[in-house]
Amino acid sequence: MDDQFYMRKAIEIALEARKNGNQPFGAILVQQNKIVMTGENKTNHFNDPTYHAEIGLISKYCSENQVSDLSQYTLYSSCEPCVMCSGAMVWSSLGKLVYSVSYEQFAKISGSNIMISCNEIFQKSPNQPKVAANILNKEGLKVFEGYKF
Repeated sequence: MDDQFYMRKAIEIALEARKNGNQPFGAILVQQNKIVMTGENKTNHFNDPTYHAEIGLISKYCSENQVSDLSQYTLYSSCEPCVMCSGAMVWSSLGKLVYSVSYEQFAKISGSNIMISCNEIFQKSPNQPKVAANILNKEGLKVFEGYKF
């Protein structure tokens, strides 16, 4: 299994989030080639603007498993994480981040937003996850087709 395999799953979760009436973002947490948790955006479901796929997944996984160090984990996200989610990745010492759609691409789709690259956050932080960008980018962009922010 490789980055593309897991990214396909994250994109499927993003499509499911959209189908469920939430914003179209999905994430997967992997340890030793095993999916240990999935997460979808649930901002509308919970009426919580902070319940993004990545931060929801990190919070739930760490809490349920009494873990606060994710240095041996990879998080796959259908879209480059926002400032808030990137911060959660720093505080949880995430080992690696893999994403499909870049923040620059997302800015063109969504209009105005806080558009700071996760790399900018990581470079100024004590914990710096490895990053693989734009994996299955065309498939990731399809998630947003016709979606209105």
